Amino acid sequence: MEVFVEVARQRSFTAAGQRLGLTRAMVSKTIMQLEERLNARLLHRSTREVSLTDAGRAYLAPCMATVSQAQEAARIVAHVAQVGAELAGPLRIQAPSSFGSAWLADAVARFSLLHPQVQAELFVDDALLDPIRHGFDLTIRVGGIPDSSALAMRPLAPCRGVLCASPAYLAQWGMPQTPQELLHHQCLHFSHLTDGTNWHFQRVHEGKSEEISVRVQAGFTANNGLVLHQAAQRGLGIVYSTTFLAWRKLLDGSLVSVLPGWSLPLNHLSALYPASRQLSPKVRALIDFLVAEYQPVPPWDRELAAAGMLALD
Repeated sequence: MEVFVEVARQRSFTAAGQRLGLTRAMVSKTIMQLEERLNARLLHRSTREVSLTDAGRAYLAPCMATVSQAQEAARIVAHVAQVGAELAGPLRIQAPSSFGSAWLADAVARFSLLHPQVQAELFVDDALLDPIRHGFDLTIRVGGIPDSSALAMRPLAPCRGVLCASPAYLAQWGMPQTPQELLHHQCLHFSHLTDGTNWHFQRVHEGKSEEISVRVQAGFTANNGLVLHQAAQRGLGIVYSTTFLAWRKLLDGSLVSVLPGWSLPLNHLSALYPASRQLSPKVRALIDFLVAEYQPVPPWDRELAAAGMLALD
């Protein structure tokens, strides 16, 4: 069909062959095979010119459309193959230990199954490492986004704070009713909080917005959310956690939400990458994959909202 379209355009077997990289004899043979298949003569041949028969004129328009569609399909396939080939090689990712273990490791594993030529390296570390100096293609950060023109950022998901304690702890020490009552409780503190042990709360009560800050006495401090969770489950105190880490324990009742009428500051999970480099297809593909995983509402918050334990804004 492509040969027939080119012959009809050029009005010449020789010129069509030159455009297609075929000999005149191959062009003539191809047209004869097409005419035999259709059982119709498509072209008048003469020593000076090739012209269309009535059947050839009727066949030309749908034939041109089909050839055009086939050429476009070939371009699409070539593009997909090129992009697929580019999704290869090392991909170095850094993330906080808690989120990396609880959620990101599984997401990166599923991404790697889709793109087996990508060699993903996931580093979980709660230190605020410089992604450029340490050679990471992508860094996942919870809050604390650096003010740096060297880094570009894309939000992935909201990161909601939540206070939790075990039923055993609350049975012994009671449920605090106000943020100020935390001063009389054992508090488990995450050492990377921006304001240290100064915990901030807000709520809307009787139509008015209230904000309170309490500088708690940390009975136990760690730089890892999973460590703090284990301490809370043992009944050591009230932990400042996140919904992505606490959701399952809240649902099964091994941890209980404390001060549910008050909100903690809303942070975000964000993807950071060097702004000076053109974003490679494999990094862009992973970011798009994570956005699809966690937006518009991340799965951990959906589960809590479905159980009536979280009001989504």
